[in-house]
Amino acid sequence: MTEHAPPETHPTTGPDAASRRPPAEEADVIVVGAGPAGATTAFYLAQSGLDVLVLEKSTFPREKVCGDGLTPRAVKSLISMGISVTEKDGWVRNKGLRVIGAGKRMELLWPELASYPDYGLVRTRLDLDETLARRAQQAGARLLEGVTVIGPVLDERTGRITGVTARPAGGAGERSYAARVVVAADGNSSRLSVAMGLRKRDDRPLGVAVRTYYRSPRHDDDYLESWLDLWDGDRLLPGYGWIFGMGDGTSNIGLGILDTSKAFGKVDYRDMMQRWLATTPPEWELTEENRTVPIRGAALPMGFNRKPHYTRGLLLVGDAGGMVNPFNGEGIAYAMESGELAARVIAQANARTGTYARELALSDYPRILGETYGGYYTLGRYFVKLIGNPKVMQLATQRGLSHPMLMKFTLKLLANLTDPRGGDAMDRIINGIAKVAPRA
Repeated sequence: MTEHAPPETHPTTGPDAASRRPPAEEADVIVVGAGPAGATTAFYLAQSGLDVLVLEKSTFPREKVCGDGLTPRAVKSLISMGISVTEKDGWVRNKGLRVIGAGKRMELLWPELASYPDYGLVRTRLDLDETLARRAQQAGARLLEGVTVIGPVLDERTGRITGVTARPAGGAGERSYAARVVVAADGNSSRLSVAMGLRKRDDRPLGVAVRTYYRSPRHDDDYLESWLDLWDGDRLLPGYGWIFGMGDGTSNIGLGILDTSKAFGKVDYRDMMQRWLATTPPEWELTEENRTVPIRGAALPMGFNRKPHYTRGLLLVGDAGGMVNPFNGEGIAYAMESGELAARVIAQANARTGTYARELALSDYPRILGETYGGYYTLGRYFVKLIGNPKVMQLATQRGLSHPMLMKFTLKLLANLTDPRGGDAMDRIINGIAKVAPRA
């Protein structure tokens, strides 16, 4: 892009405000946040030849509360960005999901599909996020770390975003950065989206996850492990606990709970985790003396809980747009996929002449997201409402784990792993239901 909002369109706060305003740094596109969503957006924007500026409030490497487990869906996105995912590059492979509940145990291989690889990965967010950010830089994106975005800069006449104001690390004054298009990739709270009037929807599911790391001989497990027995007294909660081996002597261990339970917000999640781990075999050594870091928590914004995903020059990607999968709490794959979709839309808009033509292209982003995820996320909302009933959750756990074919179908549904064209009967059923379901 070559056109930018002139300085006089920036808001002023007094007769001599223009003389006090810091000089604006310009770019074609500004991306706020350099997590998986922001880094992927920046990578594809830079690949398309656009000048993209990424503003990240932290400095790399930086921690992030997450399970660190990547399904084949996320692996595909990594490969598409040209990232080597071999073990010598620090990635730990897994071949499927082990499900434990109701006194039963079942191992499910990742499905063999034309559209996705048949393996998952594990990598700490400490490494993953920096890997993605550096990949975006290699593609040509400009990354500024330690820069906290304070709010949007708006055109006084149209209300359109024309940039952002930000504070560098150390709080040494404020700077303004100008661009025709801005991408909000600033996570669940997304202060930029809120400042643009986009708040969370209460009719969308929300999850809470807590996690930590333990030294354990189980660190080299080649399955992701999911425990469905999370109890609050005599009530089975909608959610699961996980144990993901990191391959470095430690395991990532955590649990996630959905807000469809009456116990949501009333449970001491850290205490629940410790009570759950106390039931595991002693040889796993999941004891407090082997815990290596504090237990930390984070919110999981699901099923498009912030909309619209485009307004007045601002596009939302990843957690900022509530794109966590309601079925399984997975966020990284959808963060990366939405980043790629947003970048493609922005590149198309940039290639057009005239304000109307560019706006027409940008405004198509919500439709594309709706076609891609809308029906599936609606099914996810129905699903989390059902399992919010402890009796339904208990019945599903007891009956499901007794039927391997049903669990194979469930894995495909919950992980959103199907071939969109052709595929087997399970794929066609899942795709068909998602297609006719109302869009989220």
